[in-house]
Amino acid sequence: MNNKNYISLANKAAIVQINELKKIKKVLNKSFSKAVDLILNCKGKVIFAGIGKSGLIARKISATFSSIGVPSFFCDPAQALHGDMGQIEKKDLLIIFSYSGNTSELTNMLKYANRFRIKIIGVASKPDSILLKASDVKLVLPKVKESDITGIVPTSSTSITLLLGDCLATTVMHQKNFSKEKFKIFHPGGNIGSSLLLAKDIMVKGNKMPVISYKKNFREALKVMNNKKLGIVVIIKNKYISGIVTDGDLRRELKNYTKDKSLSRLMTKSPLTVNENMPASKALAIMNERKITSLLVVSDKDYKKDNKVLKGIIHIHFLLQSGVK
Repeated sequence: MNNKNYISLANKAAIVQINELKKIKKVLNKSFSKAVDLILNCKGKVIFAGIGKSGLIARKISATFSSIGVPSFFCDPAQALHGDMGQIEKKDLLIIFSYSGNTSELTNMLKYANRFRIKIIGVASKPDSILLKASDVKLVLPKVKESDITGIVPTSSTSITLLLGDCLATTVMHQKNFSKEKFKIFHPGGNIGSSLLLAKDIMVKGNKMPVISYKKNFREALKVMNNKKLGIVVIIKNKYISGIVTDGDLRRELKNYTKDKSLSRLMTKSPLTVNENMPASKALAIMNERKITSLLVVSDKDYKKDNKVLKGIIHIHFLLQSGVK
């Protein structure tokens, strides 16, 4: 078969799914709003369940909720028959996925939840199904055309189920005023975590910063630079940044600079600064562009002022070690 035929077949499948996903609007109704309210008001865990392909979708949506700070896990209804039901408490919320809604493995989980009055959000395509009859909130999925050649392999149906789960998660995020800052707390690793790092997450601060009074001399500046090992010394005057001296500056002046003289003639005045909430990736780009290895960090409110208080220092090594690109 010609490669062009592969692409044509894939395009047909994609077009079918894209068109079918537009039916999601039918589910975004009063029942959807009730489901969001249940999630927001849940005092326990939000537990997702499903069998087969629906179970895989439920696992993914559970992982998404956990990553936005909603305590959540996946419970396999089949395994729940053998003791896992004990994980589910009265204050928890069950969200169960089944496209048909009549999967036999769900029966015992539904009976258990109904017996102990555990709230259930059911997601299925048949309003008269076992799942939706047992649910407190019923999210009825529209009938969709599967995108495979037989029209029966779960493709569009799993996609629209996943989309519904993501719509629930993103709506909850909005209501909880979720931000990149909060996401970073729950997702510190990997490419996403490193891309969300800010200047204040990378910088050294406090006693680790090589700072010195403008009244000090060459000898003292050299001592501070050697101790702090960042290759710079920040000159402070009346608590504000006055200038910066690099190891290169000191080396160039070593032969002809009197050790007891002031540092004012040696330092670079009004050095480049960045605000503490600047993305670390942008700070790295500035360093590469300016061909420098360190940046001074100041607060957002000081950033545009002439007099700035030093909050931290970023060194390029810290950025690279943190995986910032």
